Amino acid sequence: MSRLSGHRNMASSCLGRRLVACLLNISEARRKDLVETVAMAAVYNTEGVRRGGATVLNIFNDHDYNRSVITIVATIDSIREAVLSACEKACSLIDMRVHVGVHPCMGAVDLIPIYPLGEEVGVQDCAKEAQAVALGLTQRVQGSSAFLFGWADSPLQRGLAQRRRDMGWFKKVPDLQGIQPDVGPQPQRRYGLTGVGAGPYVMNCNVTIDTQDLTLGRSIATAIRESTPGGLPGVQVMAFHHEGAVEIACNVESVKESLVGHMTAAGPWPSFSVEGQRFCHAPASLITARVAELAGERGVGMKGTALVGFTPHECRGLAEWALSQGTAEFWKEQKKIHM
Repeated sequence: MSRLSGHRNMASSCLGRRLVACLLNISEARRKDLVETVAMAAVYNTEGVRRGGATVLNIFNDHDYNRSVITIVATIDSIREAVLSACEKACSLIDMRVHVGVHPCMGAVDLIPIYPLGEEVGVQDCAKEAQAVALGLTQRVQGSSAFLFGWADSPLQRGLAQRRRDMGWFKKVPDLQGIQPDVGPQPQRRYGLTGVGAGPYVMNCNVTIDTQDLTLGRSIATAIRESTPGGLPGVQVMAFHHEGAVEIACNVESVKESLVGHMTAAGPWPSFSVEGQRFCHAPASLITARVAELAGERGVGMKGTALVGFTPHECRGLAEWALSQGTAEFWKEQKKIHM
């Protein structure tokens, strides 16, 4: 290794210790130029000058859901402005009064989760930034409102699924007038309601089965859901019609490593550390195998599995590389990167 390469790797490692990720969910996918405009706002200011310490690693668009997930990674000192600028742009371009999609949603910016990636970022750091983002959004976008979840929901620290139920997120037509947000005014139809929170990293893993039987899809979702006896720890699941088939859409939450010892007989779960505490998450291969088994019992085959974004290790590693190279728009470059 050259001296220059060694210095670069050391700088990258030091930078990595301060990194956090935001998997920003916005209610638009069919106008891809609009989605890219939102992503660009995270890494460039209004004069087109690149923001230091931030990169967009990935943009995942889903036409049927009409939903996109923008993976923003930045240092803990830079994440707030990057996320708020993207949210402000999204709210100026997306009108929930005309939104159509099969995935539940309540806001033009539907979800803002902030996750620690580096060892020097703690639980309260991410919670503080999430709370500041919720307040900043309602100040910058007059008429927007937010609810808090996870570590940001102090002192109760209620999970995202519970808070979504509280807010009516799962209803086909949410009653905005019956909602009391945590931050901001009564939700308005133009912007809707945004969930803002913090916690250990959450992946999205979507498994598609070769059927149009949504009842079967929902039974599989119930079987693998964390709350079902024998379900997978940390896995929250819904089933949707999707591109002529049924998609089992999973939020894969990280859980304390000590809680899943009995689940790892088939192999270790990917793990990482937050403030010295070990967390792990169900691997996509296990989720896929479980869905395939349950679908196969009904004579239904598989169509495939898609990860939305990256695992925590991938996210940090790619972000370190992108930031060390000064690459703001990494999502355009990632096909050239082999790790």
